[in-house]
Amino acid sequence: MAANPQQITGVILAGGRAKRMGGADKGLLEMAGRPALEYAIERLQPQVDRLVINANRNRGTYAAYGFPVVPDEMADYPGPLAGMAAALRAAETEYILTVPCDCPWLPLDLATRLQLARRNLNSELATVETGEGLQPVFALLHRSLLDSLLTYLQGGGRKIDRWFARHLTALADFSDCPEAFTNINTPEQRATAESELPAPPEEARSTRR
Repeated sequence: MAANPQQITGVILAGGRAKRMGGADKGLLEMAGRPALEYAIERLQPQVDRLVINANRNRGTYAAYGFPVVPDEMADYPGPLAGMAAALRAAETEYILTVPCDCPWLPLDLATRLQLARRNLNSELATVETGEGLQPVFALLHRSLLDSLLTYLQGGGRKIDRWFARHLTALADFSDCPEAFTNINTPEQRATAESELPAPPEEARSTRR
């Protein structure tokens, strides 16, 4: 059965410190004339019932896109797991689907394939396997996992894969398109992405928030 978007809240994780990008707010960093966030919205929104943005800086700018902005509940930028926890607490749906803000090519069938993998294994958690390794920031999580995640974080845990190892985790095979999960973590990667992404149409440039 295909994913039911009514059961999924999409979460764009934009709460990081982005040290390798000189501390820039990556969600708002322009690539080919558009903030990185806009690529994530464009590709994730059709797959889910609603969207939220996890952000700790420039929250007013993010809120101008018209989606709820959920900050981390823990101080000092503890990483993407903190964003997942904040989103799980805020979500009104059974599942959340998390993606990073700096992945402009994320697959348009991400939700469907993660949900199928989860159902096949009867698990509450699914993530992406590309054939080159896991991409754990792309994850489908049931809201019942919140207590486990909070316990892990409060105990000092920060590694996503170590928390995943505590749970039955379904793997969605994306070995047909590993390049779709390319993250933009450095100025060099940003330059490469800008050479490959199309420039926005003139009307998008003139009306962009």
